[in-house]
Parts: sequence; C-alpha cells; structure tokens
Amino acid sequence: MDVFNYSCLDFLFTCLGLVFLLLDIGLDIFAAVSFYQEKAYVSLGILLLFLLGSSVLVQTYSWLWYSYEDFKRETKVESFLNLSQLRLLHWLQLGIYFRHAGVLEMSLRTFFTKCHDPEGFAVFLSHDLSLLRLVETFSESTPQLVLMLTIILQRHQLDPVTVSKAVGSFSAVAFSVTTYHRSLRSFLPDKENQQITSSVVYFFSYLFLISSRVTALALFASVLPCFIFTHFFCSWLVLVFFAWRSKGDFMESPGGEWLYRATVGLIWYFAWFNVVKGRTRYKLLLYHLYMLADISIVCGYWCWKMCTEPSYFEIPHLYAIIASVSIVAVYILGLLFKIMYYKFCHPNLGKNQLKEVKTNMSQTGVGLTTSKSVSGDEVDLAVIMSGVSEATYDFVPQINILREQSDTDVTDGSWPSPPAPGIQRCNKRMRKLAENFYS
Repeated sequence: MDVFNYSCLDFLFTCLGLVFLLLDIGLDIFAAVSFYQEKAYVSLGILLLFLLGSSVLVQTYSWLWYSYEDFKRETKVESFLNLSQLRLLHWLQLGIYFRHAGVLEMSLRTFFTKCHDPEGFAVFLSHDLSLLRLVETFSESTPQLVLMLTIILQRHQLDPVTVSKAVGSFSAVAFSVTTYHRSLRSFLPDKENQQITSSVVYFFSYLFLISSRVTALALFASVLPCFIFTHFFCSWLVLVFFAWRSKGDFMESPGGEWLYRATVGLIWYFAWFNVVKGRTRYKLLLYHLYMLADISIVCGYWCWKMCTEPSYFEIPHLYAIIASVSIVAVYILGLLFKIMYYKFCHPNLGKNQLKEVKTNMSQTGVGLTTSKSVSGDEVDLAVIMSGVSEATYDFVPQINILREQSDTDVTDGSWPSPPAPGIQRCNKRMRKLAENFYS
C-alpha cells in the first residue's frame, strides 16, 4: 500500500500555491513601483531589503538541499540544467522557480495521466517546496505586511477596503502555514490520518495569532519606526539563542545548521515553530506567554502614546483602548483555537505506538529478514510515521540475498528493481519536522 498518495486535494493545493506565487510577485512589483512614484524612498528601500533578503535565504536553502542530495535532478525540467547552470540560476535568484516547475511537472504527470507513482516522488518534491514557502512567508510576506500596515496607520487610510486587503494578506500567510501542516500530515500512519476539519482549525488558530502579532508590531512601528528594528534584533538574538539550545540536527552541515537556527529565530518572532522532537508543552506555554506579554507591552505603549499625545494621530482615547484590548483578545482567541486543535485534532505518537509498529514489522517478516534486531527504543519515530522501517534501508542487500535464496521472483540482487512493496522515497527533512511536530 502506498504511504505517500498524491490526491486531488494535494493537486489543488499545488495549483493554489502557484497562483499565490504569481500573485505575490505581481503585488511586490506593484508595491515597489508605487513607492517609487510616491518618492517614498525609505519605504522602497525597506521593501527591497525584505524581498532581496528573503530571496537570498530561500535560494541558499534550495542550493544546500541540492548539494545534500549530490545535485540529483530527476524531473525533466531540472534535467535540462547541468551543475554550472543550476549554480548560476541560484546566483540569479531563479533556482527556486525550477523547483516550482519540477513540482508542477510531477503533479500534472501524476494527476492527469493517472500513472502510478511508486516512490511518491510528487509528494517528495512538494514537501521541500512547502518548507521553502514557509521560510519565504516569514522572511518576506509577514515583514512586508508589517510595513504596509505601518504605512496605512501613518497615512490614516483605515477604511473597509484597506481592512479587507489586510485580512486577505493575513489569510494568505495562514494558508501558507496550513499548507506546511498538510505536508506534515502525510507522514502520519493511516489510522492517525486527520480530517479536513483539523486543517480548518489550524488555519484559524494561525490566522488569529499572526494577525494579532503583526498588527501589534505595526502599531508600535507607526509611533516608533526606528525602534522596531531594535525590537526585532534584540528579540531575534534571544530566540536564536533558544534555537541553539534546542540542539536540533535539521541540516547536514554546521553552516547550514546555524542558518537554520537563524531562520527559526526569525519565524519565532512571528509564530511558533517546532524544532526538536519530544514534549514541548512547557516550551510552547513559555513562548506564548512571552508573545502575549510582548504584544500587551507594545499595544499598551501605543495606547499610552495616543492618550498622552492625541494630536499624534488624532485617535480618541476610547478607540485607542478598544483597539489595544482587541488585539490582545484576538491573540487569546488564537490560543483557544490552538488548544482546540491539540485537544481534539492532534495525534501524539508515543512509545506504545513505537512498540506496536515494531511488533507489526516482525509479523510481516521485515524484522525476520535482517541480521540485526531492532528494539522499540531504537526505532525512529519519523521512520514509523513515514511507514518505512530503517531496517529496510540499512539491510537491503541482505533482503535481496534472502529473496534469491528463497527462489522469489527477484531477477537480480540490485535495488530497487523490482521495487519492494511499501518502499517509497521519503523526504528526510520534512520527516524530521513531522517527528518534531507529532511526537
């Protein structure tokens, strides 16, 4: 049975992701041209900093992941490029778009031709892309949203149309996080599969949490535009320190691991992100208490500024108080949705399930074909969630020898011809993140 099935819903999310990508590029160009025409050069410079910095970060991750896989290019789109051309494209900040093209190619091939994808390659590619989109969301889209809201507040442009645009932008950010969550779900065992309701609850939790956080930062930046950078830098240093103390092993090189820690600090500045396996209840509680306190302080400062200097923005005292309290209340509402998700929708995979899977493996004969026993504590949770045993990978030659000795239909001792049932290509990066999220 296939572990990674590419469903119609996955194809829909891939198409929506491509639409959002093109829309985001168009809106970025429109915003840059608008700032230039208005001669708002400071805002234009900050916007270009966000765009260029995010692009460099995402392209760096893309290049590192290619290097970790010995620069394998297995789609037709990517096969047109040699190593030098691939390097040049990443230097020109275009490498990520070939990943998009590769995912679209495999998606169309799998969906329209209805061909069997025994290795789950379409899902494998989409996993990397969903993670890169998440990095781009918190390094470009979310900071850019803070900038836009700050300008709107300073120009007194709060109207129903502007508010609707802001809600749409918040929804796009929450959609990106939800897409990442759907990628993690594909690693769950069949019996733990989550319904679409879990994605809806997850979406609303991050919609409220991120909208509250971004709005609070925009209010603070509207009265102290220079100090918002100090606030970010000091908070980011603290968060990177905690990311380092978490002792994760996501990347395969020391430099890449430090880049990942710096990125985690950036994501944590806006929203929670699981980086290590195991129980994170107290870490999550501490993080949200910190975020709630920070939002309360910056909103309280903005409210105090409105009350003591009413000519600053000409906002009535009562409106300022209501706005500040509402932002904090929205964050608490997001926490309630998050508690609802973890209470009713989130499966926790513990040691009992590790032992149960180990027993099932032995019953199917996989454990009997290896020359080394695997105890329940030695089985990796991420491998269990992917439905593939590490022993299958580590002892493939022994399995082939035993098959030959038992006169099975194996024509030669090479792997993977013919493919073993249930063996699929598993994205080890997303597998680690799934282990962190569901353990």
